[in-house]
Amino acid sequence: MKKLIVATGLIILNTNVFGQSVAEMKKVLDTTSDPIGYVKYRLKKKYKIDTVSVMSSSSFLGLADSLAYKGKVGKVYGPWKGANYLIKVLAKVPNTFYHVSHILLDTSLFKKNFADSLSANIIKRIQTGTNTFEEMVNTYSADRGSSFRGGDLGWFVRGAMLQQLDEAIATHKKGDVFKVWTSAGLHIVTIKDNPKKDNGFALLLRIIL
Repeated sequence: MKKLIVATGLIILNTNVFGQSVAEMKKVLDTTSDPIGYVKYRLKKKYKIDTVSVMSSSSFLGLADSLAYKGKVGKVYGPWKGANYLIKVLAKVPNTFYHVSHILLDTSLFKKNFADSLSANIIKRIQTGTNTFEEMVNTYSADRGSSFRGGDLGWFVRGAMLQQLDEAIATHKKGDVFKVWTSAGLHIVTIKDNPKKDNGFALLLRIIL
């Protein structure tokens, strides 16, 4: 967690809030069994309870989903420069995550029949060991965002991807190589790992200072 705290630019303020410093408030919030009651009746501060969904365990859109995944239940974080509030992680609920890599054939460049034939040839070369999946990514993939990682899309929850990809991924197992048509083009997909349960949802208490 030290890396996470440093990355978000944590700054602890020593100003008093209703007679208590932020450090004192955090100490109570870290240990109390009734954090909402403490904030509402003792501190008389505004607060929000956010339900946050974690879409990926390898990349985060912002502070909330980063804390939802990496934050420790019961721990209080903040305040941050430019964001004068504290966040306490109240609870977490698991979700199912998938880990895949893909090659995206750009069907705006290739006609459908050619792309279909090309995908079959790429899959055959991978399955026979003529080329690795990563080599085929470097040669053919139009997804430049993932190509430098060998097509690796990381760990993500079902529902994060296009519907056709989600449905196909759920029906295959580790090591499978298959093709999926979506609105983005033709994907050649391989399942990197078995699905796993991980932090998928979190309740975050946001205390406005």
